[in-house]
Amino acid sequence: MKTDVTLKIAGAAGQGIQTIGDLLSEVCHQSGLFIFSVDDFESRIRGGHSFNLLRISDKQIAAPGNRLDILVCINQDAYELHKEELLSEGIAIVNAEEPGTKNKTRFEIPLKKLAEDAGNKITANTVAAGAVLAILGTPFTLLADVLKNQFAAKGEKIAALNIAAAKKGFDAVKGLSRNTGFTWEAKKSNNIVLSGAKAAALGALAADCRFFPFYPMSPATGVISNVIPYTEKLPVVVEQAEDEIAAVIMAIGASFAGVRAMTATSGGGFCLMTEGLGLAGMTETPLVIVNAQRPGPATGMPTRTGQADLLFALHASQDEFPRFIFAPGTPVETYETMKRAFHLAEKYQVPAIVLLDQFLANSRVTEINSLTVAPDIERFYEQNNSGNDDIPYLRYALAKDGVSPQRLPCSGPGLVRVTGNEHDPEGHISENAANKIAMTQKRAAKLPAMIKEMDPPLLVNPTARVFLVGWGSTRGNILEAVERLRAQNIEIGAALFKDLWPMDRNAVGNMLDDKHLIMVEQNESGQLGRLLAQEAGIAAFDTILKYDGRPFFPDYIVQKAKELVK
Repeated sequence: MKTDVTLKIAGAAGQGIQTIGDLLSEVCHQSGLFIFSVDDFESRIRGGHSFNLLRISDKQIAAPGNRLDILVCINQDAYELHKEELLSEGIAIVNAEEPGTKNKTRFEIPLKKLAEDAGNKITANTVAAGAVLAILGTPFTLLADVLKNQFAAKGEKIAALNIAAAKKGFDAVKGLSRNTGFTWEAKKSNNIVLSGAKAAALGALAADCRFFPFYPMSPATGVISNVIPYTEKLPVVVEQAEDEIAAVIMAIGASFAGVRAMTATSGGGFCLMTEGLGLAGMTETPLVIVNAQRPGPATGMPTRTGQADLLFALHASQDEFPRFIFAPGTPVETYETMKRAFHLAEKYQVPAIVLLDQFLANSRVTEINSLTVAPDIERFYEQNNSGNDDIPYLRYALAKDGVSPQRLPCSGPGLVRVTGNEHDPEGHISENAANKIAMTQKRAAKLPAMIKEMDPPLLVNPTARVFLVGWGSTRGNILEAVERLRAQNIEIGAALFKDLWPMDRNAVGNMLDDKHLIMVEQNESGQLGRLLAQEAGIAAFDTILKYDGRPFFPDYIVQKAKELVK
């Protein structure tokens, strides 16, 4: 009896593959089960190979599966590409022109013809969903209820059509039901299905972000598109700018005026934003940027995933100025991190960069609902009520902690000056050498307090001699890999970074001292490993690296870790 099932729905883009995954995910969610759903697709509108990978469990899961119990092939190419991934007891449902092979490992059914029999060939994906749920042993009434809700806005006729199509698929595979051990009944639950992109949007809204300028770029567009439904309910504005340069400058302008603002982009767009990032650093204006990473350089692979922008984010823009860099590992962590990013960016008057990636942004995961909203949002502006020219407002006063008083322009008689040039404490342009030194040191003086704001890495089995070390979206895969390795009597732990910069070099160095470190990263050079060597004096480390644009799986990490531990 199996209570952890992985299935893959594969075919060509435009064949409704994600719709099948969404339907199955919703039925599982309504039954109180946990899911981890990953979409894999090419950067084209139609054609090319796509699939949805769905893992279902009766326990919380934080990583995708890749050993298939069920393979749904919308075309023959999908079967040839993925048949080797099937477990020995797995089954493939293969679309065919007419009913064909029917055995325990391959079952050919005419999805399109069954859809036509139900009333319309476009419902072939709903037929496939019905077939899968029949194999999982799900009562048809659960699927029918989900379909009624899903298509309620389109009217009873469309809902009835899809229910009829689902029933055709459900009946077509009678006798193939597998004993999953799942309890299939509608349950009320506080659990939510959340993607990283949606979590980032909700976290920004919870932090009282009011302005979202952006220029579309995969996979960051999903962050902003998840804000749009709230524009009619909340006092927020979404603005599609003419390019990424305009988007970041709009966000800086809004923040200068006291409105919390953010923009979201991917690596190529972040390249264009680096001059604006420097403007925020020089003017000490709070700024939040989400960089949803994808492989590059240049256009790279728009719909794939990667983690190659860490060092770029650290060094983006000319000269030196403090910044925060965060890399949450789950949707709930993303939500909480976005709230902290706004709070800390404003508190220290610096940019905050949140590194997501395509895998985290687009995967849909069942999370135990722990999303909270602070009753009061703390703001960090002083009253602009001084109009006495004899007591000028020193926007860039040489404060010991580097954080100068910040006022809102046009909110009182005091004059607020700003310039992108180097400036003196009043905000006047200055090229005086001594002033340049003083201002550079003033901005750097923020770092000790910023470091104290950073959360240490999560340590798993901290007494272990060997550590898997990762950051961001590798979190769930590493945690499951550690669990599996320890079940095989391999003593191993993990260090998982969420807060990356600024780094407490002494604390991190002491934490990882005398450990055999294995860096698990989705880049070619082990960027976090290089940063740890630079900052914390880590002398050597091994690597498990993956940079093919596809996510990690726990199996891969387990295999590579065993080789390195030996």
